[in-house]
Amino acid sequence: MKFRPLHDRVVVRRVAETEKTKGGIIIPDTAKEKPMEGEIVAVGPGGRDENGTLVALDVKAGDRVLFGKWSGTEVTIDGEELLIMKESDVMGIIDGAKASSKKAA
Repeated sequence: MKFRPLHDRVVVRRVAETEKTKGGIIIPDTAKEKPMEGEIVAVGPGGRDENGTLVALDVKAGDRVLFGKWSGTEVTIDGEELLIMKESDVMGIIDGAKASSKKAA
């Protein structure tokens, strides 16, 4: 099944977090938090401004993004768990490496 979001909504696939800490401690599933990082799977055509003009979205399919912990609505499409949220719930696009990695000072 193909799914296309409407208006200014996006479909996001959560990115799995690592199962170990940097110190080598394995984190059990019950202690893990849901990742706040994901990949955009599909985007809607955009929202409308006061004049009725279509305003395109800033994100596109394939972008890696950060979003709020409680953002979006969880849905299952073709057996895959995805999130549908408004573009305004996306905090930013990650360029390059993973957001969870920290640079050495």
